[in-house]
Amino acid sequence: MSEATFTFRVNESLKSEFSSAAKNLDRNAAQLLRDFMRDFVRQQQEAADHDAWFRRQVQAGLDSANTGNLIPAAEVEATFAAKRAATRRRLEASAE
Repeated sequence: MSEATFTFRVNESLKSEFSSAAKNLDRNAAQLLRDFMRDFVRQQQEAADHDAWFRRQVQAGLDSANTGNLIPAAEVEATFAAKRAATRRRLEASAE
């Protein structure tokens, strides 16, 4: 892999404090900046991947709804009312 130089301006006191903090970790500033850059790129890729996945999930849900594959609200309410009741019973039983 070829290497390139990355040059930018920063306040002298920030540079000094950053270099000192890096030295305290037995690293140099360039090593930490490379690590930060790798982490940033990875985080951005993960965010983009998650966004793409989420959009696919939403579209699948919309497509399903548009084909009439829906559950009536009353059925959903009844299912979750039963789940809440079962949870309450387990909690009451464990409190005894």
